[in-house]
Amino acid sequence: MENNKQKLVAGLLAIFLGCYGVHNFYLGYTKKAVIQLVCTIVGLVLSILIIGLFVVIGIWIWAIVEGIMIFTGKISTDAKGNPLV
Repeated sequence: MENNKQKLVAGLLAIFLGCYGVHNFYLGYTKKAVIQLVCTIVGLVLSILIIGLFVVIGIWIWAIVEGIMIFTGKISTDAKGNPLV
């Protein structure tokens, strides 16, 4: 039996928790999720120097774009190749 992931869940995770890579963890894209999580943490730490805010904003935009791509079908499978339902 296939373990299909839901498009709605993945898209909402990307929009609301995407900075932390939660949607990529959900879809099985662990490497990309860890990159987003680490960049967000580093950005938050560096936000005392102002430059970190740009990192966090960049990661947030990346996550919003991925959320839109999930909803529009540009990202239509999980890491194992199973279609999003």
